Amino acid sequence: MVTTGLEQVMSSFPAGLRGKKIGVLCHAPSVNTGLRHITDLVFEAQECTLGALFGPQHGLYGQTQDNMITWAGGMHPKYKVPVYSLYGEFRKPTPEMLAGLDVLVVDLQDVGARLYTYIWSVRLCMEACAAAGIPVWILDRPNPIGRVPFDGPVLREEYFTFVGGACIPMCHRMTIGEMALWVRENYLRNCDLRVVWMKGWRRDMLYDETGLPWVLPSPNMPTLRTAIVYPGTVLAEALNISEGRGTTVPFELLGAPFIDPEKLIRNLEDRNPAGCRFRIHGFIPTFNKFAGKYCNGIQIHVTDPANFRPVVAAYEIIQAVIETSPPGSLTFNPPPYEYEFRLMPFDILAGDSLMRQALIDGIPLKHEKERWDNEIAGFLKEFSQIAAYD
Repeated sequence: MVTTGLEQVMSSFPAGLRGKKIGVLCHAPSVNTGLRHITDLVFEAQECTLGALFGPQHGLYGQTQDNMITWAGGMHPKYKVPVYSLYGEFRKPTPEMLAGLDVLVVDLQDVGARLYTYIWSVRLCMEACAAAGIPVWILDRPNPIGRVPFDGPVLREEYFTFVGGACIPMCHRMTIGEMALWVRENYLRNCDLRVVWMKGWRRDMLYDETGLPWVLPSPNMPTLRTAIVYPGTVLAEALNISEGRGTTVPFELLGAPFIDPEKLIRNLEDRNPAGCRFRIHGFIPTFNKFAGKYCNGIQIHVTDPANFRPVVAAYEIIQAVIETSPPGSLTFNPPPYEYEFRLMPFDILAGDSLMRQALIDGIPLKHEKERWDNEIAGFLKEFSQIAAYD
């Protein structure tokens, strides 16, 4: 059984939080093993005072469904403290939001993909708190797909956006505490950061082995299966194919009206990427791309997470769609995307423009994978200096 940072803080309240007025950055999965939310636990704690609540993309309780749907804060109806949205007019706390707080406590469930926005909300909070002289405490939680190998390009600084703010791979195997520490060590040395590390977590674990309850980290992350494929299939958000939003298995389904599913499945079977299999599956999204239209598509089934590389699989899928569809059918979406109005959406997800160009030029996976692996090797030399878990 894994013991999260939240469980440890509430079972043995740290001296550094006693008597403090605390702001909490949290969302729906910020619960203990009894499914009690951190807002209730901190408000009821005798050792501190709840001063303010902050919520990331999708809201304090996961209420906003899609990307680029903002939400507004207000006053908490039960606890009568301000609730500040960090996915709306502001993505970084203002000095007024932080006024009167002694500490900012962060309890967010990440999913193991560099492109997920929560850690970049944390980075912006770290910047704001460093300027205000407020310590940041991270209550660590598992990377749900720790067993899945490192994969994909390492983000280049010129492509830093709200879907990536550190030079790490697309599938990075770090916990949110390790990512925050990486950010502090590489970019924000003036941030007073404390991490309450987990007990009992190993990097080769999948979330269903932790003994912890699964609470949706975001509306389109319903299961662990979704999280396993997401670091790769999320690239479809930047293409004119559906990533399965508007279905019950987003990111496991990929499709579009122009796809020939029989040709696509034969192409993918010839490629045979490790750790997964494919099956023809048409679908009609209820919202987002192709809403109400029939999409010829496939479902990806992961058979061996330890050998499955989600970005490798996604590259193979995209290249197979290009090869088996009428010329020019697959296109790369233009900006804007996640508050970025200049760079191509595919590039900020991938980490540079090289993967997009390789797909356009028909470069075999082997050459792209060699590039990614070289970049990952460089990242690992630095990451080994701060890794908190085996």
